Amino acid sequence: MTAEEIKTHTRRYARKSDALGALSLLVTFATYIAALWIGALYANQPLIVAPMVVLLAFASVRLYVLQHDCGHYSLFSTRRLNDLAGHALSLPSLTPYRVMQYNHNLHHAYLGNLDHRETTEVYTMTLAEWQAAPFGRRLWYRLYRNPVLMLGLGGIYAYFIAYRWPVNTRKVGAWGVVAHNIAVLGYVAAIWWALGAAGLAIWALSAVLAGAIGVFLVYLQHNFEETYWDRKPDLDFHKATLEGSSSLDLGWLWDIGTGNIAYHDLHHFNPGVPSYRLRACQKALPAHLRPHDPIRWPEALRSFRLKLWDEDAGRLVPFPKPGTAQGPVAAE
Repeated sequence: MTAEEIKTHTRRYARKSDALGALSLLVTFATYIAALWIGALYANQPLIVAPMVVLLAFASVRLYVLQHDCGHYSLFSTRRLNDLAGHALSLPSLTPYRVMQYNHNLHHAYLGNLDHRETTEVYTMTLAEWQAAPFGRRLWYRLYRNPVLMLGLGGIYAYFIAYRWPVNTRKVGAWGVVAHNIAVLGYVAAIWWALGAAGLAIWALSAVLAGAIGVFLVYLQHNFEETYWDRKPDLDFHKATLEGSSSLDLGWLWDIGTGNIAYHDLHHFNPGVPSYRLRACQKALPAHLRPHDPIRWPEALRSFRLKLWDEDAGRLVPFPKPGTAQGPVAAE
């Protein structure tokens, strides 16, 4: 495997198509509106409401992925079109565009760097830090990395609380975030006005589920057994982008519902590949160029047992068992 060969491969899939970008955007938004409207219309019929909430949640995830594409200027052919779409998508994604773009570019720049873990979406302690940590910090970290709390509360915290004033807001522009928050209030009020309390409840349920799906994806994109972290000067950036990012093969329907963002290794290597070409780019990658095997459902679920980065072993490990040497082998 060489970086140059992968660069040549991904470059063939980095072509922007305004038609495909618009189609992705319009079909996803139409699905979003239809699921919300049908769910509100049949609010007293759980067998209809439940699938509509799920469909609306995945449509919300796709809209976020498309906004993320705009932040990389990869959805459309021009910066202007990407910025217009990115700002428009800020309402259904609940994410202020410019701050998201700034923070996500930092994430790409410092991927795999143990000295800049503040740029990652999911914070990871090292084993040595865990061993030296007092009881209170260990307790906080256990709660933070608990998968039930992470998936259940993580999305709610991120999208409903943290994104109202994200990290680095003052650097990017506070007034843009304030305007976005006002617009979100207007958006929620519009849903209530058009669809009533039932529509608002369905939207809220779907937003919570979309947050859980988003956290699930974000966690697995960089937290898996074969991931890569290091410190400078030994940090290899190409290795971090490819080996430190996962390729999730969770099925065709999952790919549709999440805008192909599960193929995260090639996305990090070449963020210019738009989401509507990312799956084809991954599937066409020759076997000898693949940095690691794809992660399927069993391994994906097992990855939530991994809590700490062991710098000596060069891998993620579970929490050590109580009463044992604080080593990487025994797991709780």
